[in-house]
Amino acid sequence: MGPLLMTPISDNSTAFLIASAIKVLVFFGVYLVTVAMLTLAERKVSAWIQDRHGPNRTGPGGLLQPAADGLKNFMKEELSPGAGNTILFSLAPAIAFSTAMISWAVIPFAAPVPTPWGVMSLAIADLPVGFIFTLAIASLGVFGITLAGWSSNNKYSLLGGLRSSAQMISYEIAMGMSVIPVLLLAGNVTLGTIINQQVTGGWNILNLTFAFLTFLISAFAETNRLPFDLPEAESELVAGYHTEYSSMKFSMFFIAEYANMLTASGLMATLFLGGWDIPFTAWDNGEPSVLKTVLTLVSFALKTGFFLFLYMWIRWTLPRFRYDQLMSLGWRFLLPVSLGYIVLIATTLLVLQLLGIQAGVLQTGILFVLNVIVLVLMFVVFDRGRLLSPTTSKMSAAEMLRLRSLDRAGSALVPSARPESGMGD
Repeated sequence: MGPLLMTPISDNSTAFLIASAIKVLVFFGVYLVTVAMLTLAERKVSAWIQDRHGPNRTGPGGLLQPAADGLKNFMKEELSPGAGNTILFSLAPAIAFSTAMISWAVIPFAAPVPTPWGVMSLAIADLPVGFIFTLAIASLGVFGITLAGWSSNNKYSLLGGLRSSAQMISYEIAMGMSVIPVLLLAGNVTLGTIINQQVTGGWNILNLTFAFLTFLISAFAETNRLPFDLPEAESELVAGYHTEYSSMKFSMFFIAEYANMLTASGLMATLFLGGWDIPFTAWDNGEPSVLKTVLTLVSFALKTGFFLFLYMWIRWTLPRFRYDQLMSLGWRFLLPVSLGYIVLIATTLLVLQLLGIQAGVLQTGILFVLNVIVLVLMFVVFDRGRLLSPTTSKMSAAEMLRLRSLDRAGSALVPSARPESGMGD
């Protein structure tokens, strides 16, 4: 391959601008279609789990159902609360949707592709700040939900917005903490560097299993998906922050939810499953080629699709948490344990460096065994169902039996009421 093809395309400013524009148009077009089809996939997965057919009448196999739903929402009447803030009411769904899309901009979804003007990265914006950019933009999404609840001038919407802001702030901290061990291993915040580290040093789901579980739980909470969908909570808050919305404004919140799912799934695939790296082969890590780009794109899509399916599977399997359980899990468990885990991984990496053990099979094996020990200690030895469940009684078993015996004795002393016959004496 010639030296021109091996140089980054960013060295040619004109070609770089044209390539960036093409990437933006193509990617976001595919992104929007994928998000629309995820709504169909959600309904198909739920039907499969519940032994139903799901949508199957609009188009072959129901493939046109998302288009029919979108057309229906476009045709519906736009309503807005008379006492609400009209500007913020209209701006809120746009904020929630746009932040979900922009968060994907730094994720490389395939290996670099060679062009006549140089090698082109398949991240839309290959920023040096990498994952920090994604965290910063994703954290802005809570403003759309909070503004939706406040601008509606509806107490149910306001409660949903406040719940969402408290929930997302709580779990953003745990999510950020779970990524610090990944950055310690990679030595860089750029997502491309994190992928390259996993190519040589093993996937982080083995190196940092506990960090992966923490990130997974936080991602479910950040996207307001079951069992963490407390901001919507249809059984308690009518429909949460989007109670007053209709037509496409209403739909944009659901589009934003699926867009956030797609972004979170792409991040998990990148941070813990090697990104676009094809497992069990080093062929994809050599000189760039179109074939490598296509195959690595397929690999990344399969990994992302796995997490998307997991989102849907969990939704139709687990019940919703109570709000005190939600906050207890975030503040009493994930945050302090994540801090301790960071110290443990940093110390381990320092010891391995002093022993001369570099990235490879041996380091991966040591870190994996360490993570297994942490998980066993956390969930089997120390927890035993107490820490994660604030409903567990603080009383001893003997005290609980004493109170139950008193309750039974009191019930026996109360005479049963005579039913009224309905006849006068």
